[in-house]
Amino acid sequence: MSVRIVADSVADLPPEVVEELGITVIPLVIRFGTEVYHDGVDLTADEFYKKLQTSKFFPSTSVPAPATFTQAYDRLAEEADEILVITLSSKFSAIYGVALKSVGMMQNKCRVEVFDSEWATTAEGFIVMAAAEAAKAGASLDQVIEAARKTIPRVDFLAAFDTLEYLRRGGRIGKAQAFLGSMLKINPLVTLREGVVEPAGRTRSRAKAIDRLYAFAAGYAHIERMAVENTACPEDAEALLERLGAIYPRERIYRSRMTPAIGTHTGPGLLLVSVLGDKK
Repeated sequence: MSVRIVADSVADLPPEVVEELGITVIPLVIRFGTEVYHDGVDLTADEFYKKLQTSKFFPSTSVPAPATFTQAYDRLAEEADEILVITLSSKFSAIYGVALKSVGMMQNKCRVEVFDSEWATTAEGFIVMAAAEAAKAGASLDQVIEAARKTIPRVDFLAAFDTLEYLRRGGRIGKAQAFLGSMLKINPLVTLREGVVEPAGRTRSRAKAIDRLYAFAAGYAHIERMAVENTACPEDAEALLERLGAIYPRERIYRSRMTPAIGTHTGPGLLLVSVLGDKK
Protein backbone atom coordinates (compact mmCIF):
# COMPACT_ATOMS: atom_id res chain seq x y z
CA MET A 1 0.00 0.00 0.00
CA SER A 2 1.53 3.31 -1.06
CA VAL A 3 0.94 6.48 0.97
CA ARG A 4 1.34 10.05 -0.29
CA ILE A 5 1.75 13.12 1.91
CA VAL A 6 0.07 16.51 1.43
CA ALA A 7 1.07 19.58 3.46
CA ASP A 8 0.30 23.30 3.42
CA SER A 9 2.91 25.91 2.54
CA VAL A 10 3.17 27.14 6.15
CA ALA A 11 5.32 24.07 6.89
CA ASP A 12 8.07 25.93 5.00
CA LEU A 13 9.66 22.77 3.65
CA PRO A 14 12.94 23.00 1.73
CA PRO A 15 12.32 22.42 -2.01
CA GLU A 16 14.85 19.60 -2.09
CA VAL A 17 12.99 17.82 0.74
CA VAL A 18 9.66 18.24 -1.05
CA GLU A 19 11.15 16.63 -4.14
CA GLU A 20 13.05 13.87 -2.37
CA LEU A 21 10.10 12.76 -0.23
CA GLY A 22 7.40 13.33 -2.85
CA ILE A 23 5.39 15.78 -0.75
CA THR A 24 2.54 17.73 -2.35
CA VAL A 25 2.42 21.31 -1.04
CA ILE A 26 -0.83 23.30 -1.07
CA PRO A 27 -0.10 27.05 -1.09
CA LEU A 28 -2.03 29.49 1.05
CA VAL A 29 -3.45 32.60 -0.61
CA ILE A 30 -1.83 36.01 0.03
CA ARG A 31 -3.66 39.27 -0.70
CA PHE A 32 -2.43 42.83 -1.01
CA GLY A 33 -5.62 44.77 -1.64
CA THR A 34 -7.04 43.34 -4.89
CA GLU A 35 -3.78 41.58 -5.81
CA VAL A 36 -3.91 37.84 -5.17
CA TYR A 37 -0.88 35.55 -4.90
CA HIS A 38 -0.18 31.94 -4.02
CA ASP A 39 2.41 31.38 -1.31
CA GLY A 40 5.72 30.33 -2.82
CA VAL A 41 4.25 29.89 -6.31
CA ASP A 42 3.88 33.36 -7.81
CA LEU A 43 5.18 35.24 -4.77
CA THR A 44 8.58 34.38 -3.32
CA ALA A 45 9.70 35.32 0.18
CA ASP A 46 12.06 37.99 -1.15
CA GLU A 47 9.32 39.51 -3.31
CA PHE A 48 6.87 39.45 -0.43
CA TYR A 49 9.09 41.29 2.07
CA LYS A 50 9.91 43.96 -0.51
CA LYS A 51 6.21 44.38 -1.16
CA LEU A 52 5.53 44.52 2.58
CA GLN A 53 7.68 47.66 2.75
CA THR A 54 6.26 49.38 -0.34
CA SER A 55 2.60 48.42 -0.61
CA LYS A 56 -0.03 50.76 0.82
CA PHE A 57 -2.12 47.69 1.64
CA PHE A 58 -1.74 45.51 4.71
CA PRO A 59 -1.44 41.88 3.55
CA SER A 60 -3.86 39.15 4.52
CA THR A 61 -4.01 35.40 4.07
CA SER A 62 -6.82 33.03 3.25
CA VAL A 63 -7.10 29.28 2.97
CA PRO A 64 -7.06 27.63 -0.46
CA ALA A 65 -10.38 26.80 -2.07
CA PRO A 66 -11.65 23.25 -1.45
CA ALA A 67 -11.16 22.54 -5.17
CA THR A 68 -7.42 23.07 -4.73
CA PHE A 69 -7.29 20.22 -2.25
CA THR A 70 -9.70 18.03 -4.21
CA GLN A 71 -7.65 18.34 -7.39
CA ALA A 72 -4.52 17.33 -5.47
CA TYR A 73 -6.31 14.38 -3.87
CA ASP A 74 -7.70 13.15 -7.20
CA ARG A 75 -4.30 13.38 -8.86
CA LEU A 76 -2.57 11.50 -6.04
CA ALA A 77 -5.33 8.87 -5.88
CA GLU A 78 -4.35 7.79 -9.40
CA GLU A 79 -0.94 6.68 -8.15
CA ALA A 80 -1.39 6.05 -4.42
CA ASP A 81 -3.56 3.82 -2.26
CA GLU A 82 -3.82 6.22 0.69
CA ILE A 83 -3.21 9.91 1.41
CA LEU A 84 -2.29 11.74 4.60
CA VAL A 85 -2.90 15.49 4.73
CA ILE A 86 -0.98 17.37 7.44
CA THR A 87 -2.03 20.94 8.24
CA LEU A 88 -0.92 23.71 10.51
CA SER A 89 -2.73 24.09 13.83
CA SER A 90 -6.51 24.04 13.45
CA LYS A 91 -6.64 26.72 16.15
CA PHE A 92 -4.50 28.98 14.00
CA SER A 93 -6.21 28.55 10.64
CA ALA A 94 -9.34 27.17 8.98
CA ILE A 95 -7.22 25.11 6.59
CA TYR A 96 -7.75 21.88 8.56
CA GLY A 97 -11.52 22.13 8.10
CA VAL A 98 -11.21 22.92 4.39
CA ALA A 99 -8.84 20.00 3.84
CA LEU A 100 -11.28 17.70 5.63
CA LYS A 101 -14.33 18.97 3.74
CA SER A 102 -12.53 18.50 0.43
CA VAL A 103 -12.21 14.75 0.96
CA GLY A 104 -15.93 14.30 0.31
CA MET A 105 -15.62 16.09 -3.04
CA MET A 106 -13.14 13.62 -4.55
CA GLN A 107 -13.89 11.82 -7.80
CA ASN A 108 -11.09 9.26 -7.52
CA LYS A 109 -11.83 7.60 -4.21
CA CYS A 110 -9.15 6.37 -1.85
CA ARG A 111 -8.60 6.58 1.88
CA VAL A 112 -7.65 10.12 2.93
CA GLU A 113 -6.92 11.18 6.51
CA VAL A 114 -6.45 14.80 7.61
CA PHE A 115 -4.06 15.36 10.52
CA ASP A 116 -3.75 18.47 12.70
CA SER A 117 -0.05 19.05 13.39
CA GLU A 118 -0.84 21.53 16.22
CA TRP A 119 2.16 23.53 14.99
CA ALA A 120 3.26 25.94 12.25
CA THR A 121 6.43 26.91 10.35
CA THR A 122 9.32 24.44 10.41
CA ALA A 123 8.00 22.77 13.57
CA GLU A 124 5.07 21.67 11.42
CA GLY A 125 7.55 20.90 8.66
CA PHE A 126 9.49 18.48 10.88
CA ILE A 127 6.25 16.56 11.53
CA VAL A 128 5.53 16.43 7.80
CA MET A 129 9.05 15.17 7.12
CA ALA A 130 8.73 12.41 9.74
CA ALA A 131 5.49 11.23 8.13
CA ALA A 132 6.91 11.43 4.60
CA GLU A 133 10.02 9.47 5.58
CA ALA A 134 7.83 6.74 7.09
CA ALA A 135 5.70 6.65 3.94
CA LYS A 136 8.77 6.42 1.72
CA ALA A 137 10.02 3.50 3.83
CA GLY A 138 6.81 1.60 3.04
CA ALA A 139 4.78 2.20 6.20
CA SER A 140 0.99 1.87 6.13
CA LEU A 141 -1.19 4.95 6.54
CA ASP A 142 -1.86 4.11 10.18
CA GLN A 143 1.86 3.74 10.80
CA VAL A 144 2.56 7.04 9.03
CA ILE A 145 -0.05 8.78 11.19
CA GLU A 146 1.57 7.29 14.28
CA ALA A 147 4.98 8.59 13.15
CA ALA A 148 3.51 12.08 12.83
CA ARG A 149 1.73 11.82 16.18
CA LYS A 150 4.90 10.75 18.00
CA THR A 151 6.78 13.71 16.55
CA ILE A 152 4.37 16.37 17.86
CA PRO A 153 5.68 16.43 21.47
CA ARG A 154 9.28 16.33 20.23
CA VAL A 155 9.12 19.56 18.22
CA ASP A 156 9.14 23.08 19.58
CA PHE A 157 10.06 26.59 18.50
CA LEU A 158 10.82 29.92 20.06
CA ALA A 159 10.29 33.14 18.14
CA ALA A 160 11.50 36.67 18.84
CA PHE A 161 9.39 39.54 17.49
CA ASP A 162 10.19 43.21 17.20
CA THR A 163 6.46 43.99 17.15
CA LEU A 164 3.24 42.07 17.70
CA GLU A 165 1.20 44.49 15.60
CA TYR A 166 1.03 42.17 12.59
CA LEU A 167 -0.01 39.25 14.78
CA ARG A 168 -2.71 41.42 16.37
CA ARG A 169 -4.04 42.68 13.05
CA GLY A 170 -4.18 39.16 11.67
CA GLY A 171 -6.16 37.92 14.67
CA ARG A 172 -3.56 35.29 15.61
CA ILE A 173 -2.15 36.88 18.75
CA GLY A 174 -3.70 34.43 21.23
CA LYS A 175 -2.39 34.67 24.80
CA ALA A 176 0.42 36.98 23.65
CA GLN A 177 -2.24 39.71 23.86
CA ALA A 178 -0.82 40.33 27.33
CA PHE A 179 2.27 41.92 25.79
CA LEU A 180 0.30 44.67 24.07
CA GLY A 181 -0.31 46.64 27.24
CA SER A 182 3.38 47.41 27.70
CA MET A 183 4.60 50.87 26.73
CA LEU A 184 8.21 49.74 26.97
CA LYS A 185 10.36 48.87 23.98
CA ILE A 186 10.54 45.11 24.31
CA ASN A 187 11.26 42.09 22.16
CA PRO A 188 8.41 39.65 22.84
CA LEU A 189 9.14 35.92 22.73
CA VAL A 190 6.35 33.57 21.72
CA THR A 191 5.74 29.90 20.97
CA LEU A 192 2.75 27.64 20.34
CA ARG A 193 1.14 25.50 22.99
CA GLU A 194 -1.66 23.15 21.98
CA GLY A 195 -1.86 25.03 18.71
CA VAL A 196 -2.30 28.51 20.21
CA VAL A 197 0.18 31.41 20.31
CA GLU A 198 1.51 31.77 23.85
CA PRO A 199 3.94 34.26 25.42
CA ALA A 200 7.33 32.81 26.34
CA GLY A 201 9.03 35.86 27.83
CA ARG A 202 10.39 39.22 26.78
CA THR A 203 13.74 40.94 26.50
CA ARG A 204 14.83 44.58 26.41
CA SER A 205 17.19 44.19 23.45
CA ARG A 206 17.62 42.19 20.28
CA ALA A 207 20.93 40.82 21.54
CA LYS A 208 19.20 39.44 24.63
CA ALA A 209 16.50 37.94 22.42
CA ILE A 210 19.18 36.09 20.45
CA ASP A 211 20.64 34.89 23.77
CA ARG A 212 17.24 33.43 24.66
CA LEU A 213 16.87 31.68 21.32
CA TYR A 214 20.32 30.15 21.72
CA ALA A 215 19.54 29.04 25.28
CA PHE A 216 16.31 27.43 24.07
CA ALA A 217 18.20 25.30 21.53
CA ALA A 218 21.00 24.56 24.00
CA GLY A 219 18.38 23.09 26.35
CA TYR A 220 18.21 19.94 24.23
CA ALA A 221 20.14 16.81 25.15
CA HIS A 222 19.62 15.37 21.67
CA ILE A 223 18.84 17.26 18.46
CA GLU A 224 17.69 15.53 15.28
CA ARG A 225 16.76 18.60 13.25
CA MET A 226 17.09 22.33 13.65
CA ALA A 227 15.94 25.33 11.65
CA VAL A 228 16.57 29.07 11.85
CA GLU A 229 14.11 31.31 10.05
CA ASN A 230 13.77 35.04 9.73
CA THR A 231 11.41 37.34 7.91
CA ALA A 232 13.61 40.29 6.98
CA CYS A 233 16.43 40.33 9.54
CA PRO A 234 19.21 38.19 7.98
CA GLU A 235 21.96 39.75 10.12
CA ASP A 236 20.23 38.55 13.28
CA ALA A 237 19.77 35.10 11.75
CA GLU A 238 23.46 34.95 10.90
CA ALA A 239 24.42 35.94 14.45
CA LEU A 240 22.21 33.19 15.84
CA LEU A 241 23.54 30.60 13.38
CA GLU A 242 27.09 31.46 14.39
CA ARG A 243 26.30 30.60 18.00
CA LEU A 244 24.19 27.53 17.26
CA GLY A 245 27.11 26.01 15.38
CA ALA A 246 28.66 25.27 18.77
CA ILE A 247 25.88 22.81 19.68
CA TYR A 248 24.77 21.45 16.28
CA PRO A 249 26.55 21.18 12.92
CA ARG A 250 25.88 24.47 11.20
CA GLU A 251 25.75 22.89 7.75
CA ARG A 252 22.80 20.77 8.90
CA ILE A 253 20.72 23.70 10.15
CA TYR A 254 17.93 24.48 7.74
CA ARG A 255 17.71 28.23 7.21
CA SER A 256 15.26 30.34 5.26
CA ARG A 257 13.37 33.57 4.92
CA MET A 258 10.02 32.65 6.33
CA THR A 259 7.18 31.86 3.97
CA PRO A 260 4.89 34.83 3.14
CA ALA A 261 1.91 33.02 4.68
CA ILE A 262 3.61 33.39 8.07
CA GLY A 263 5.33 36.72 7.36
CA THR A 264 1.91 38.28 6.81
CA HIS A 265 1.15 37.72 10.49
CA THR A 266 4.59 38.41 11.96
CA GLY A 267 6.03 41.37 10.11
CA PRO A 268 9.63 41.87 9.01
CA GLY A 269 11.42 41.48 12.35
CA LEU A 270 10.76 37.86 13.28
CA LEU A 271 13.63 35.51 14.20
CA LEU A 272 12.78 31.90 15.02
CA VAL A 273 14.52 28.65 15.90
CA SER A 274 12.76 25.27 15.62
CA VAL A 275 14.08 22.02 17.06
CA LEU A 276 13.16 18.37 16.77
CA GLY A 277 14.74 16.43 19.58
CA ASP A 278 14.73 15.54 23.26
CA LYS A 279 15.08 18.19 25.95
CA LYS A 280 17.43 17.86 28.88
